[in-house]
Amino acid sequence: MDFVLILLMIIGGAAGIFATFYILISLPVTIIQKIYRKIRFGTSLMD
Repeated sequence: MDFVLILLMIIGGAAGIFATFYILISLPVTIIQKIYRKIRFGTSLMD
């Protein structure tokens, strides 16, 4: 295979992995943060 094609596959795969991990980490953190603010400060979950 062409070296450039392999390099593009590695970069594309890494970008997909990083995007997946970002979503898997940030979504629960955001939900926990909203619940904490609801309990601690009484703010709305929609803010």
